[in-house]
Amino acid sequence: MAIEILLVEDNPGDVRLAKEGLKECKLHNTLHVVGDGTEAMDFLHKRGKYANAVRPDLILLDLNLPKKHGREVLAEIKSDDKLKRIPVVILTTSKAEEDIFKTYELHANCYVTKPVDLDQFIKIVKSIHGFWFEIVSLPSEEKSA
Repeated sequence: MAIEILLVEDNPGDVRLAKEGLKECKLHNTLHVVGDGTEAMDFLHKRGKYANAVRPDLILLDLNLPKKHGREVLAEIKSDDKLKRIPVVILTTSKAEEDIFKTYELHANCYVTKPVDLDQFIKIVKSIHGFWFEIVSLPSEEKSA
């Protein structure tokens, strides 16, 4: 069974790096990509063109997004009883202490700063995947719905 990952990222280069990193992982995964915060919420609530979207097992969320900022998306996810148990990993370029603090206040599951180096970026994506799907136990969708 494929692991469903939602990547909320507006930078095509970072999308490509995430795809590359996930391709190298041992576990089978399906990466769904949306380019802004509004699309992310449409995907999660199965609205419009995302009516048949699957519930992701993990969300990789950039903070600096068009239309709806990543913190707004995180706040909406974590305040929704049907979505709040989905792990949300903040994957962003920001190293600002304020961003780190605010996202943990909004119940982000972890905060990772994107490296600039290609190999390091791929290594981080593989590490996130390994941690969340090989080490951590997550609730099933049925119990969390």
